[in-house]
Amino acid sequence: MNLQDMIKQAGQMRERMAEVQKELASRTVEASVGGGMVTVVASGNMEILSVRIEKEIAGDEVVLLQDLVRAGVNEALARCRELIAAEMAKATGGILPPGMFP
Repeated sequence: MNLQDMIKQAGQMRERMAEVQKELASRTVEASVGGGMVTVVASGNMEILSVRIEKEIAGDEVVLLQDLVRAGVNEALARCRELIAAEMAKATGGILPPGMFP
């Protein structure tokens, strides 16, 4: 493979990665914690779209509520990172530059 071919291939890979990132932004992941008491929905570009908290835990258990929300957000973001890594690996044939995506 000559340098011109490598540059062309890199450009194609960059275009495909941009397409995948756009597609990921339209996808969502959901995580529930506390036996379904808290549910968090995030987009594929790692934006938290919603946090749903069941009424029965919103009483005096503020610390528990905070811990559950944090756990739900962290779980949703972890699933986003997995989704991104899987889609980028597909787009790049499993070859990702170091540190590009978790």
